[in-house]
Amino acid sequence: MGKKTRNRANRSEAAADNPRRPCPCGSGKRYKACHGAGDDMIVVRPFEGLAAEPDLVAMREFLPSATAALPVREGGPVTLASVLPGASAALVRDNGEILLGMQVQTRSGDLSADLAGALAWARSAEPGSSLPVVGPDRRTGERLQDVLEPETPLEPTVHTDFAWWLPGESPDPEAAAMLERANSVIMPTEAVVAPGVRGAYWVDTGSKAHVRWVRTEDETQLMAALARLSDQGGLELGEGSRYAGSFRAHGLLVPVWDVDRDMHSSEWAGPAGDFAKRLDEALAGLAEKPLTDAEHRARDVLAGKQITLR
Repeated sequence: MGKKTRNRANRSEAAADNPRRPCPCGSGKRYKACHGAGDDMIVVRPFEGLAAEPDLVAMREFLPSATAALPVREGGPVTLASVLPGASAALVRDNGEILLGMQVQTRSGDLSADLAGALAWARSAEPGSSLPVVGPDRRTGERLQDVLEPETPLEPTVHTDFAWWLPGESPDPEAAAMLERANSVIMPTEAVVAPGVRGAYWVDTGSKAHVRWVRTEDETQLMAALARLSDQGGLELGEGSRYAGSFRAHGLLVPVWDVDRDMHSSEWAGPAGDFAKRLDEALAGLAEKPLTDAEHRARDVLAGKQITLR
């Protein structure tokens, strides 16, 4: 366990000693009324230290139908999926192919340990079997940081439907109905691909279109840089966009922009690349030039547009 992860674990243990203290997940609630209701220690940023972190968060929180090759250090190939049939934690297909699910129901305090436990189960499971949930009995003591190549990012493929659930099969009526129900709730989603851009995704919710961008910077530094851009008039992605706010998920901040629904998702690649350069410059300049009074006020406004998911 790395130093930062140990520090977060220590904060969780301290909160457990005094349940009236704020929950370390950042929700603003008391520990007893939030994660203190469960049994597990909370790891606020479970995927820290992995190059795959931004896409792991995206697949867990808002990518409806996506798959990616998991960069495991050893063993056969493993496919990571946003969601599996029945919201399973893992399944092994008849041909031996292993799939792990990100969007699962769990009260665990450490998603990284859950995924490593699901992988360990799948390595020894019989073909055609599935794991509904990762319980304490499936924990191995390992985390994703122990089983993945840390410097290798994910390359998610975002699908338009869930046909990949049953590859090459003619589904029976029950399976066809399951697919139809799952496909009916998919919101069109595509990755925003540009130099310097990772973890950014365009989505059409039906009434609005957004770009959601998972950032890995320290939140204090990121908010200061965003405030500087806001004061300079450079916070928008470009014409037809509006900064809507941000949400926290698994220790990371995810800025969100409302964007013109009439524009194709690919049209935001250039503006996103330009914004990435402006943000990098703003972050680099913080060490030499502290925020002005106007920028502090801009940061306070941006902070009022934040929510915490997990």
